[in-house]
Amino acid sequence: MKRFAILLLIIIIFSSRLFATWLLIPMDNKQANQLKAYGITYWALEKGIEAYWLLNYRGGSFIMPDNQALENLCIIRGVSYEIVSDAQKQAIFDYIARPDINMDKVKLEKAPKIAVYAPATYRPWDDAVMLVLTYAEIPYDRIYDEEILRGDLSKYQWLHLHHEDFTGQYGKFWAAYHNAQWYKNEVARAEEEAHKLGFKKVSKLKLAVAKAIKQYVKNGGFLFAMCSATDTYDIALAAQNTDICPSMFDGDPADPHANQKLDYSKTLAFTNFKVILDPYVYEFSDIDVTNTRHVTEDQDYFTLFDFSAKWDPVPTMLCQDQTRIIHGFMGQTTAFNEDKIKPDVLIMGEFKAAHEARYIHGTYGKGMWTFYGGHDPEDYRHLVGDPPTNLDLHPHSPGYRLILNNVLFPAAKKKKRKT
Repeated sequence: MKRFAILLLIIIIFSSRLFATWLLIPMDNKQANQLKAYGITYWALEKGIEAYWLLNYRGGSFIMPDNQALENLCIIRGVSYEIVSDAQKQAIFDYIARPDINMDKVKLEKAPKIAVYAPATYRPWDDAVMLVLTYAEIPYDRIYDEEILRGDLSKYQWLHLHHEDFTGQYGKFWAAYHNAQWYKNEVARAEEEAHKLGFKKVSKLKLAVAKAIKQYVKNGGFLFAMCSATDTYDIALAAQNTDICPSMFDGDPADPHANQKLDYSKTLAFTNFKVILDPYVYEFSDIDVTNTRHVTEDQDYFTLFDFSAKWDPVPTMLCQDQTRIIHGFMGQTTAFNEDKIKPDVLIMGEFKAAHEARYIHGTYGKGMWTFYGGHDPEDYRHLVGDPPTNLDLHPHSPGYRLILNNVLFPAAKKKKRKT
């Protein structure tokens, strides 16, 4: 009888295993490592495994056919998973399809090829996106000015701009750091790069790169930027017919009438802003609110909008998280003055009381872009020379999850907005 009972138990386990054919990666508080879970899903897509993003279901969970390699990878990387049967999977799909439930499923088709625009001198922990991609074990290529100008962007579906200064003012660090060796090295490197590529000024090189990136988006690419890469990108586009760089940056004075010559029709996100021509002011324009906001760290939070999963799948995907309220974090560009945002831009996260947007999205041509204010979601005030953030201490970071939502977003099967 004992041997029979053991045999029966083996049969039961085997039978349940036989019918438990789907692997569910929950993204609620039962997930041990939410950040690495994105990497598991990306790996599955790379291997040609079909996957679904379950919008608003248990924090934006993922489900895919079960196999031993996937389970092993989850175990190795410390990612929680659940095995569900076909019937259980169908019950989940039926539930989220109900018209009274703000959920939906989106099929993920192919892992996007990822590029990060960053110079070779930058280390992965100098930029939040490179840091989290490395942590989640999502592969990416690093490209810079030369690669973009020769047309390499066509190889990629997703591009991130590290905290670049597209105006050619070297981050406006001159006032505080012009005698520092690291600053001198950065200026020398940038000028050498510009001259090598045939430009007399760094600002002219950066404008050419900005235009190439804009064409990439127009052709169907996905652009993501954080910190100063957001506002300086649009400033460079708007100022392409005038000089906004004081002499210490490019050897000749800025046009004193530059603000009257800005062309906002060239920008993606911002309008009616004014650039700050004073080199002693550590700010590019009045788009950013870093120097004008009066918010203490303990009061600094922004709220994600709650979009309809069935009617607005794009912003719903980009806002998948375990919470709607996220602790703010500063950067050279911390947040965007809502008065300077174009009316057709979608605000996905804002600090309403301060009239500032933190997370915005828009379309251009066939492509899309997302701008995210701040430098590091788990380092409130990251300063030059600060140590890198240890993401092992923040595996459930809601701020970092927004970055990874954008990474997976291009993999989604495109659904027409319902009318």
